[in-house]
Amino acid sequence: MGKSVNRFIGRISRYRRHRFAAPLMLLSGLLLAGVGFTVAQAATEEIQVVLSSDKASLIAEGKEIFARGCSSCHGLNAEGAGAAPSLIGVGAASVDFQVATGRMPMADMSQQAMRKEPLYDERETAALAAYVASLAPGPAAVSNEELAWERDGNTADGGELFRTNCAMCHNLAGQGGALTQGKYAPTVMGVEPKHIYEAMVTGPQAMPVFANSVLTHEEKLSIIKWIKFVETEPSLGGAALGRVGPVTEGAVGFILGLGILIGIAVWLTTKAR
Repeated sequence: MGKSVNRFIGRISRYRRHRFAAPLMLLSGLLLAGVGFTVAQAATEEIQVVLSSDKASLIAEGKEIFARGCSSCHGLNAEGAGAAPSLIGVGAASVDFQVATGRMPMADMSQQAMRKEPLYDERETAALAAYVASLAPGPAAVSNEELAWERDGNTADGGELFRTNCAMCHNLAGQGGALTQGKYAPTVMGVEPKHIYEAMVTGPQAMPVFANSVLTHEEKLSIIKWIKFVETEPSLGGAALGRVGPVTEGAVGFILGLGILIGIAVWLTTKAR
């Protein structure tokens, strides 16, 4: 067997220096490259057709859900109505934030939207976001995996950025706080990273939009990392009292202190008899 193989190799090697060997090798290489490119291009086009078909069906599904559950407030074509604003140009990020956190749909548009159990599941939320995104360009929805805040964020920088840009409304510890005209800034504790990011890029309700010219992508990730650090931070000073600031601490101190003083006064009065 070994001798046969050696003889075969020897016969082939005799043609290596033939004047047609190099052109034939070049032609074979070009032929193989052309066939490979054609096969790869056909496979890519097939994948693109499948993806386009999936996207089209998702948009159609979203349009149907919108007509059934959102058009009564936002208009048949999302152009807005007296009760609700236009959704043209808000992007998939705004829809994902509002719907996935349960803020939308809501019964009374005159009230501030509250976070609650979502009405639509992930597939329906994605369909609604795809439909609204198809109307006009806007901020894209993100996933927790895409953000990679644990790797790219900086906790120390995030704390400084939060205190500078967010603490005046959301409290120094991110617990939320009161605003004017009966509105409030909700707590950011227990919120999914993607929803924190989407809120920053879309500016829901009274919140301003933090574009990349104000807070870069990396700075947004740092804020998210700091928030997630605060969620797990132990209260080393004792009872946290909700971490809502000196008002609660003062009230507890006043009531507790006053109660102790009243108790001592009653006890002294009883002893004096």
